[in-house]
Amino acid sequence: QVQLVESGGGLVQAGGSLRLSCAASVDPFSRYTIGWFRQAPGKDREFVAVITWGRSGTFYADHVKGRFIISRDNDKREVYLQMNNLKPDDAAVYYCAAERTIFGTTFRSGYDHWGQGTQVTVSL
Repeated sequence: QVQLVESGGGLVQAGGSLRLSCAASVDPFSRYTIGWFRQAPGKDREFVAVITWGRSGTFYADHVKGRFIISRDNDKREVYLQMNNLKPDDAAVYYCAAERTIFGTTFRSGYDHWGQGTQVTVSL
């Protein structure tokens, strides 16, 4: 059974940083593309970043480009989202998602497996 567990969320002041982790029980982990999405209250779940397997290609949503960094450690079966210069608009529940594909996708429908999410709150 595929299980994804996010951690690392919390409360941070605007301008601060957080690092989210996604621990995945998928096997082989190295063959899964992992995406991060977020959902703020009253809004749709939106794409944040994705990292593919193989050469670990990355792609970011425009609103986080230059501030967030996605990376993976295949030995630990974890994916990370380093979030810097956080803004109040970044506050949301952050979800990781996994799909066994070589392609990176920004669409929610492209992922079959989802975690339960971790809350990120950004104060002024």
